[in-house]
Amino acid sequence: MIARLIAWSARNLILVFVAAAFAVAAGVYALKTLPLDAIPDLSDVQVIVYTEYPGQAPQVIEDQVTYPLTTSMLTVPKARVVRGFSFFGVSFVYVIFEDGTDPYWARSRVLEYLNAAARRLPSGVSPTLGPDATGVGWVYQYAVMAKNMSLAELRSLQDWVVRFAASRAEGVAEVASVGGFVKQYAIVVDPVRLRAQGVSLATLREAVRSSNMDVGGRTVELSEFEFMVRGRGYLKSIADIENIVLKSDRGVPLRLSDVARVELGPDERRGITELNGEGEVASGIVLQRFGANALSVIEHAKARLAEVAASLPGGAEIVPVYDRSGLIERAIETLKGTLIEESIIVALVCIVFLLHLRSALVAIIMLPVGILMAFAAMKVLGLGSNIMSLGGIAIAVGAMIDAAIVMIENAHKHLERAAPDKPRIDILIEAASEVGPALFFSLLVITVSFLPIFTLEAEEGRLFGPLAFTKTFAMAAAALLSVTLVPALMVVFVKGRIIPESRNPINRGLIALYRPMIRGVLGAKTLTIALALAVLALSFWPARQLGSEFMPSLDEGTLMYMPTTLPGISVTKAAELLQTQNRIIRSFPEVASVYGKAGRAQTATDPAPTEMFETIINLKPKAEWREGVTLDSLKAEMDKALQFPGVSNAWTQPIRARIDMLATGIRTPIGVKVFGTDLAQMEAISRQIETVLKAVPGTSSAYAERVIGGYFLDIVPDR
Repeated sequence: MIARLIAWSARNLILVFVAAAFAVAAGVYALKTLPLDAIPDLSDVQVIVYTEYPGQAPQVIEDQVTYPLTTSMLTVPKARVVRGFSFFGVSFVYVIFEDGTDPYWARSRVLEYLNAAARRLPSGVSPTLGPDATGVGWVYQYAVMAKNMSLAELRSLQDWVVRFAASRAEGVAEVASVGGFVKQYAIVVDPVRLRAQGVSLATLREAVRSSNMDVGGRTVELSEFEFMVRGRGYLKSIADIENIVLKSDRGVPLRLSDVARVELGPDERRGITELNGEGEVASGIVLQRFGANALSVIEHAKARLAEVAASLPGGAEIVPVYDRSGLIERAIETLKGTLIEESIIVALVCIVFLLHLRSALVAIIMLPVGILMAFAAMKVLGLGSNIMSLGGIAIAVGAMIDAAIVMIENAHKHLERAAPDKPRIDILIEAASEVGPALFFSLLVITVSFLPIFTLEAEEGRLFGPLAFTKTFAMAAAALLSVTLVPALMVVFVKGRIIPESRNPINRGLIALYRPMIRGVLGAKTLTIALALAVLALSFWPARQLGSEFMPSLDEGTLMYMPTTLPGISVTKAAELLQTQNRIIRSFPEVASVYGKAGRAQTATDPAPTEMFETIINLKPKAEWREGVTLDSLKAEMDKALQFPGVSNAWTQPIRARIDMLATGIRTPIGVKVFGTDLAQMEAISRQIETVLKAVPGTSSAYAERVIGGYFLDIVPDR
């Protein structure tokens, strides 16, 4: 069957070349439209339930919100893990689903169960679903800055102008705001006057609420025109609030200004941001939608921000503080360069060993066609271009070309030995049919050898799956082309004067080295086998000394400094500490910019307490670094300079940090979880573990989270 396919391909060149042209066109289209990212998205399918309960302590949030929601989510179909986090005024519940679950199916199931669970929550508390983004979807972050604007004005600019512009970008799931001050009207009540007038706080609150609304009426017809009746009651200034009437006694109104004062002030802050140690800024975080093309999302977001930047008030500017597109482009360009280099080397090897340029063109043309067919298959299955998927193609390049080279070399042998009057096409078909079936099945065997990788699950499956898929696609394409396109190309290019192998000086030299070596090995079979077994035995010791790691460290070009302080730190002190740390980091000549965040942004994807800092350190190109400085030595220098009492340092990189937190809920690559029923005892054991781990060789820092370490001002009624 394979021999007949080879013969048919060699005699039907036009059909084969047309089919190859369609395959190339599909591959080119796929290459231009495939999603691009640095690494595969290793995050689980997750749905976040985000609930605000303003002013409530974490224990109240845990008992009245997080616990009811968590127990309700345990029965969601295909839910694998449910995690709950309770903070001051807010609850996060993470529902992690089994691999392969459609994210939008998961969201609909959680929403279905959420409707039933909402009845168990306190009145006025409404849980919502987080954005349809993954945990590693923080692809772009920016700061809004202006020398002549206050933090409140900057935050208003971010919330009402910049955020909506960025949200319009294709593929953006959410734009979260953080930092600055959210402006609000504060009513400071005088309790003595309030009591003297016999007015309760509930009455005052209801008066303000009912005075801040527009109402509509019917229509009236006047002078042949129709007029819509409406009541204008929105509050627009401090004076409007002060003039609200609380009650009237004998025609004398009691206004709000008689019992309270009204002032503009900031809302309670749970997150702050700072840039380069120069002061606080208002910021935005662009979250990529699940399955979107990270590079195109960033480009679209930049374009939208550039459009809105022209309309900002004088002096205001949008400054990027984290941009993943540089990492994606560097990673993809590196692998593209590697693929091009491999292709050039393969072409040169073919030319050198065959000494026939036209014959080498068979292998040179077949290789990119096979690669493009692999890209087309990636497009069909929805795989993206990243380090792992392109790495699978890079691994396959050498094996892909083997069949073409063997087939060409066999054709040369047959042409050397064939009778002068025998048709050339018959000689080429005979040569290809002789080795074609064996080559086809050998490539299929190599293809099948990667099938066990498809059995990997969870993170390892998501990491190595793209590599296995693309290598399988590339090898399958090579197997198909070796019995279709290669014979057709041989008919076109393998012609003219063929130089015998015996006249190739490189081949003669290698054969001269190989023959005595193989004779010696075959003459001393026992010794050869014994030496091989001895080398195998000796390799066991170094193999056991090798360390193990889930994935190699990826140089993202950006560091993330994640120190943790003791619970209960105030926002003011956190801002002061954050600015001091950023100023120290910015002093290093290798640092381009420093952007720090303390606390959480206004998004369900950021369950960070105030004591948790996240500082993104953008590094300059390594050509501009001091001589002898490496990434590890730079981190060691920074760590030494950033020693503060009560602060535990941790160093990682942005993408790696998100992956670690998604996988385990822990901010660092290695962590220990303590399970139990008594929080106090669990924290005591955790602190003992912290002390032990600090003494482990290779540990730079160890920190046990203080889960019950907050400060509370309790008001206990005398019953």
